[in-house]
Amino acid sequence: PRALILQVRDSGPGIGPDDLPHVFDRFFTKRKTGLGTGLGLALVKAVAEGHGGRATVRSEPGAGATFRLSFPREP
Repeated sequence: PRALILQVRDSGPGIGPDDLPHVFDRFFTKRKTGLGTGLGLALVKAVAEGHGGRATVRSEPGAGATFRLSFPREP
């Protein structure tokens, strides 16, 4: 099976191991009140899955994060 892959990597502070399993959860945010709703990555995951794909993330504290979207390609 072939897939279309979109991968985005940053060089920020990374995502802590306790937070990593929750980054795609609705309303999960580490921002101060009023600076975000925690819906952005939940929507990314929902759109990817709605098209038969997946959204994943890998990260290590201090080493940035890599977000990956994969979508099946039509034959």
